[in-house]
Amino acid sequence: MITLFEKSAAWVVDGTMCNMMHAVQWRRRRETNTVEELSAYLAKCAETDRADFFKAPRPANTTLRDNWLEWDSPLPTTHKENNRVRVRLFPARDKDAPTVLILHALMSASDIGYRRLAAWFNNYGWSAAFPHLPYHYSRTPRGTWNGELAITSNLIRNAEGIRQGVAELRQLMTLLRIRGVREFGILGTSYGGWNGALLSFLEPDFRFISLIQPIVNMDKAVWENPGAAMIRSRLRKLGHARGNTTGFDHLGSPLHGTPISSSADTLITAGLHDRISPVDDLDRLAKSWTGARLLPVRQGHFGYRALRETVSHIEKLIAA
Repeated sequence: MITLFEKSAAWVVDGTMCNMMHAVQWRRRRETNTVEELSAYLAKCAETDRADFFKAPRPANTTLRDNWLEWDSPLPTTHKENNRVRVRLFPARDKDAPTVLILHALMSASDIGYRRLAAWFNNYGWSAAFPHLPYHYSRTPRGTWNGELAITSNLIRNAEGIRQGVAELRQLMTLLRIRGVREFGILGTSYGGWNGALLSFLEPDFRFISLIQPIVNMDKAVWENPGAAMIRSRLRKLGHARGNTTGFDHLGSPLHGTPISSSADTLITAGLHDRISPVDDLDRLAKSWTGARLLPVRQGHFGYRALRETVSHIEKLIAA
């Protein structure tokens, strides 16, 4: 039974994190797109499909040094630090071992937990790859915070960041296939789960797809999400209204597609007290994907219980 204390505690934790996000968004307030700019961008989006939007050419200028795999981004930005893709590899003993892609959350503060998670997969004979998603970690532009530029009131940059991230993940899978990998898994959290969901629409060979509280409903993410209050304020001042992102749904919404790997074990983990990725949206997602299951967890958007319970599910799968 859900208690008032449990719900209140979740809201306090989420509220604290959302306030931090408001501060970050305030720093980028002058970069808000005008209605005309967004309309022009969405008009171009209407003319393309997902395969073309997220197309992934053969990686260029690839290097591998000390288990760091790098190459030039296929979608360079105005920030040079963000234009070099960096992926930390955690190889298992077998070079062609199945590989899980660990996709981090927005503004993830540290990779310590992810490195421990990679070691856990290694113990079960899986390799792990930890990509630095656009504008995060080693790709953080000078003068900005980790992940600061990934989600702001610059909705066009938000969309292009997702585009860049998914295209690069497709390239990563190409490079890993060249190394002999034939089976993959996705473990993505929040922002990383959003990237992972879209990746699953474009690439096969997944043994499992585990998404922890992914962002799936962009309209709600902008107009209801408590972590986007500053974004809403800036958008309203420039004349934007609810529904302004729906023209991107056919490309960027996990609710508007299904994974290619119909045989993959697919798990959607939802926080019962999550107001950023609401459980009703994630339940809708699970029901729309063939064979997907919803795992409700008693936490808000931020917390560790969802990861623990998701990993417990994966353990039963890969240890069998």
